[in-house]
Amino acid sequence: MAVYKAPLKDINFVLNEVLDVSSLARLPGYEDATPDVVQAILEEAAKLCENVLFPINRSGDEEGCTYENGVVRTPKGFKEAYDMFREGGWTAVTCDPAFGGQGLPATVGFALQEMFTASNQAFAMYPGLSHGAYEALSRHGSEALKKLYLPKLTDGTWTGTMCLTEPHCGTDLGMLRTRAEPQADGSYSITGTKIFISAGEHDLAENIIHLVLARLPDAPGGTKGISLFLVPKFVPKADGSIGERNGIRCGALEHKMGIKANATCVMNLDGAKGWLVGELNKGMPAMFVMMNAARLGVGMQGLGIAETAYQSAVAYARDRLQGRSLTGPKNAAGPADPIIVHPDVRRMLMIQKSFTEAARALSLWVGMLIDEAHRHPDAEKRAAADDLIQMLTPIIKAYFTDMGSECANLAVQTYGGHGFIRENGVEQLVRDARITQLYEGTNGIQALDLVGRKLPMKGGQAAQRLLGEISGFIAQHKGDEAMKEFVEPLEKAMGRVQDAVLYLMQNAMKNPDEAGAAATDLLRLMALTAMTYMWNRIVVAARKGLANGGDKGFYEAKLATARFYVARVLPQTTSLNHQIKAGAATVMALPAEAF
Repeated sequence: MAVYKAPLKDINFVLNEVLDVSSLARLPGYEDATPDVVQAILEEAAKLCENVLFPINRSGDEEGCTYENGVVRTPKGFKEAYDMFREGGWTAVTCDPAFGGQGLPATVGFALQEMFTASNQAFAMYPGLSHGAYEALSRHGSEALKKLYLPKLTDGTWTGTMCLTEPHCGTDLGMLRTRAEPQADGSYSITGTKIFISAGEHDLAENIIHLVLARLPDAPGGTKGISLFLVPKFVPKADGSIGERNGIRCGALEHKMGIKANATCVMNLDGAKGWLVGELNKGMPAMFVMMNAARLGVGMQGLGIAETAYQSAVAYARDRLQGRSLTGPKNAAGPADPIIVHPDVRRMLMIQKSFTEAARALSLWVGMLIDEAHRHPDAEKRAAADDLIQMLTPIIKAYFTDMGSECANLAVQTYGGHGFIRENGVEQLVRDARITQLYEGTNGIQALDLVGRKLPMKGGQAAQRLLGEISGFIAQHKGDEAMKEFVEPLEKAMGRVQDAVLYLMQNAMKNPDEAGAAATDLLRLMALTAMTYMWNRIVVAARKGLANGGDKGFYEAKLATARFYVARVLPQTTSLNHQIKAGAATVMALPAEAF
């Protein structure tokens, strides 16, 4: 069976020894976010994940959501779990105290997201999307909208969605047809159809707040003519109580490969009453607040799935007896050795372990950067942190979800034939993981965003911030003989990133297909380099822990895993650089009709 136990020791190690989470309490407004407070929150979340959310993960997948006469019901136990989640204040952790939130740092939210999605991805999407709606509305909503809606989103009484995709357009939102007609009372009448709307209809909350992209009749074409509207399921009364049913309804549930316990809906708008969020024809910047938060959240889903896959694979490999060790029996009293002794099984486990531990460090670092970008008193520090976030967002979304899917498949491979059988639980991870590479922009779109937007933004300043961060670390530790085995490979990987980027600078202007053909490879090249940077930081912390007489087995395992990553994973950067520099010709040479 699949297993999950919140990796609190690893999370606390990253927060306290790799990143120094105590620095958050020095930021204005975060004075109460001390390491002790953060640890207490994580411990309570672990109990919720292990005892409430994970036990209904597989049953939720088996039962799925049901749809009848326009009503969507979530699987058994989900309503009770959501009530417990909401009453425990988990929807309010990082929300503004002005709206009833706890005002805790984004870093805490990232650690919680990993655990929530690892224990039950489908469930975690309901409050996760709500928080994205909260973020977009808090940044771009009018004071009246914020006053009416944000307290309810904060306490989880109401949930939220994002309504972008239409049957004929996905990533190319400039093609959307949903129409918004101005009304005399200042609202808008919105008509159209949206598809793939996660948590679009359900029985968990008394109201659902949809953020809908639509176009006015006289709006410019393309994305420049898109506006963002708040469309509630029930139109609230002035006092915040539930009012009349609005003209937005679920037309059908999508029949899906995975995340079956999350209601993915076709939403039909027929003269639905909506209110403008932000400015007319400037809906994309407002929606991007939610989309960027969602992209990082989806990256955390990749990490969460990978963690559960790894834990399950390890548990199975320790128990399953099959064959004998190549170097002699390790379980002489038994009929066979546990498969964890076999090198190829170790290889699969080490790929998972070396990914999850560095990914956790990278994601929590981004959480701290978000907190710096929002709260640091120094404007230059805020700008620098924001540049790093911009660069790392597509990397986290794409690489983490690619690896979440790979780790889930490795878990199935570790189980062998038993992994293919539903009741053992790991095949669900493969199905659930697959969507993460698709939604919030497919991973190919993330790669194009990295190459086409992020690398050249601010004249390359954001990219230089990231490369400068890594170069500064290399310069600081290059002279340390004990760090040589880790720093030198990182420096060479940095050189490959610079070489690949230089190639694109020299060729993509002449032929834009060069950037498109190289994008996915370059994203992975940069991701592997960023992960190796985090492994270097983990090594520094582990060596310090050993020097201070800490848990020897724990810290030495970090060093061994870092060596595996540097020796067996990082070398991919060499082939990726060769692939990028091979150019677009072989990708584009075949005529379309020849496929």
